[in-house]
Amino acid sequence: MAAAAEAKQFKYVILGGGVAAGYAAREFAKQGVNPGELAIISKEPVAPYERPALSKGYLFPQNAARLPGFHTCVGSGGERLLPEWYSEKGIELILSTEIVKADLASKTLTSATGATFAYEILLIATGSSVIKLTDFGVQGAESNNIFYLRDIADAEKLVAAMQSKKDGKAVIVGGGYIGLELSAALKINNFDVTMVYPEPWCMPRLFTSGIAHFYEGYYANKGIKIVKGTVAVGFDADANGDVTAVKLKDGRVLEADIVIVGVGGRPLTALFKGQVADEKGGLKTDAFFETSVPGVYAIGDVATFPLKLYNEQRRVEHVDHARKSAEQAVRAIKAKESGESVAEYDYLPYFYSRSFEVAWQFYGDNVGDDVLFGDNDPASAKPKFGSYWVKDGKVVGVFLEGGSAEENQAIARVARAQPVVADVEALKQEGLEFAAKV
Repeated sequence: MAAAAEAKQFKYVILGGGVAAGYAAREFAKQGVNPGELAIISKEPVAPYERPALSKGYLFPQNAARLPGFHTCVGSGGERLLPEWYSEKGIELILSTEIVKADLASKTLTSATGATFAYEILLIATGSSVIKLTDFGVQGAESNNIFYLRDIADAEKLVAAMQSKKDGKAVIVGGGYIGLELSAALKINNFDVTMVYPEPWCMPRLFTSGIAHFYEGYYANKGIKIVKGTVAVGFDADANGDVTAVKLKDGRVLEADIVIVGVGGRPLTALFKGQVADEKGGLKTDAFFETSVPGVYAIGDVATFPLKLYNEQRRVEHVDHARKSAEQAVRAIKAKESGESVAEYDYLPYFYSRSFEVAWQFYGDNVGDDVLFGDNDPASAKPKFGSYWVKDGKVVGVFLEGGSAEENQAIARVARAQPVVADVEALKQEGLEFAAKV
């Protein structure tokens, strides 16, 4: 038997090919990296791209976003990193390569085809996998035209089905980010859309009932039907195996030509189980994203890091943190090499979404008492409203729908500064004026 091929060796390896990987590569190039020192190993067949485009621009009926248009780092207004950019910088893109074994002690990674890669420093940027109904043995969940949205291949399959089932019936299972964004996208594409979720209102991890009241009403006014308080327990399919109906726990049956499931994700950390300290479902890191194993860093969805502002360890699944954690880790790696230091990561949690003609931003923490202000009537011509969260007499989080760039900057300042509030009733009356004064 022939000896195994020699391991490919790199100084730095980024494992994963999502947003965090692309932003880390850009930061390495900025800090200075020699040709052949850095490799990105990704199971996807394309260079890193801006994942939020998949649930928004990719599904537009007109002028839909397509690669190479949304490679990183255009999402934050940066240079578009095409495959050529990586080769010009001497960064090796090792695509369509799934790593099945990581041995942190010997600093090697092994692919599904048996190729090995050796590194000195590893950045784990594996992101999340989508939770599938087939994982729970839901009856009929393997039928055709039941979709999940995590990567570009998923988006391509969804677009093909939308074309073949034109103007059909779509059922969206889940009332979170994906549920809200995809319900809007399918409606814009002239589908008859029904959303189904078990919670009392949409996006319950962030929205209060007052915030959700607006979006549910707004979606209903757009013709989207909403079924709350129940879950999908099975699917019917025709002789070709194409889904025809969604069976709900409450006994209702919804006709469906397309089903999209958005019930959450799981951080992809299994390769490292037992080799590195973990916490809250992620790999535990310090303020520079280094794990308990020296020279091994974790960024984006998989990192559980010290959130300085609230003095606790937290894991954040959002594109903003994926970008910023990647940059922080690379700066820390390069600083350590030159005997310098960088400031600790001091993150202000930030979430946003856009659908139809509405767009919201949220900064900070949604804990404590919520104080709704402004006009949250779903029928308003120009809705503008928000919420403050007040804990221990201080504002710790702010949500705003319909804000201008300046107003969104103002609410970010409030969430960072955590001003004291003497009178909650006055805060409600003052609304955005309060933020403008901070």
